[in-house]
Amino acid sequence: MAQPLLAFTDKGIYCSLADVYLDPWRPVNKAIISHGHADHSRAGHSNYITHHRNIPIMHHRLGPVKVKGMDWGESFLINGVKFSLHPAGHIVGSSQIRVEHKGEVWVFSGDYKNEADGIATPFEPVRCHTFITECTFGLPAFKWSPQAEVFRDINQWWAGNKSEGLTSVLFGYSLGKAQRLIKYLDPSIGQVYTHAAVENLNEVIRKIAPLPQTIRITRDTTKEKLAGNIVIAPPSAHGSPWLKKMVPYVTASASGWMMFRGARRRRAIDKGFVLSDHCDWQGLLSSIEATGANRVICTHGYSEIFSRFLREKSYEAFTESTDYVGELSEIDKAQQEDETNPDDKK
Repeated sequence: MAQPLLAFTDKGIYCSLADVYLDPWRPVNKAIISHGHADHSRAGHSNYITHHRNIPIMHHRLGPVKVKGMDWGESFLINGVKFSLHPAGHIVGSSQIRVEHKGEVWVFSGDYKNEADGIATPFEPVRCHTFITECTFGLPAFKWSPQAEVFRDINQWWAGNKSEGLTSVLFGYSLGKAQRLIKYLDPSIGQVYTHAAVENLNEVIRKIAPLPQTIRITRDTTKEKLAGNIVIAPPSAHGSPWLKKMVPYVTASASGWMMFRGARRRRAIDKGFVLSDHCDWQGLLSSIEATGANRVICTHGYSEIFSRFLREKSYEAFTESTDYVGELSEIDKAQQEDETNPDDKK
């Protein structure tokens, strides 16, 4: 049996013909990186290749790594294997990785969503024979409302809190979700303040994508200044001493997991808004159909359930294990990256 073009190993997804890994989770010589989230973009590799818009994010998070930037659709050869990057729509600079050899085409999706958010380059279906898909929200129960409706609800919530003299604290992952929230908040309601972890990434992303101005919370920021305004903070800030300066405040979380009321209760959140940077069930299905692939490899998320459904639809589908976490461990992921700035806890 011929060796597959891509194989799942203990270090990551490996192309042996090119001797290169895709989003490896253990140190390797050469890595092609789909996007800047920590479960896909890790320190320790000798050489990195990624989309050029992802490079500032990688440097911010990983330091001065050796990285080469590519443009959308720009082909590059490694030992006779042709690679190219295509928009994934997940966050700024997020890519699908296309791999071709002797007419056989595989696409590794990384993380992706097929609803344009106005910040990330919109998802582009790439024709292939084998498609490697995430399954973060691979259950029929996950069905997203159009983002315009979600942001209308968020702005109404903020305006209502302001009328009562309350500070609105909205939690969203500091890379991707936070910037999407900031872009669509209504500036006529009040001012947008940010946790240091969010603002640090805002400063990076403003160099590569348009983003409204925000105000960094510092030791000198008083609760009187915050009253009636909105604060964007990473999930790890919830329950921290940092929040004390905002009393009285109301909390909310923007996540696909807010589809389940129990998730909100477990996190002791006052309000939940269903907003994800991943596809819902139908988004996954329509995206896979658009690739024309007949073979689908399901990775992180509800992979077993999703692959079983695909097999019922006559796809050749199965699962593979990875170290990617999607949005499943949003709070843990933030804590692992030390998103909470010690200076802002005072």
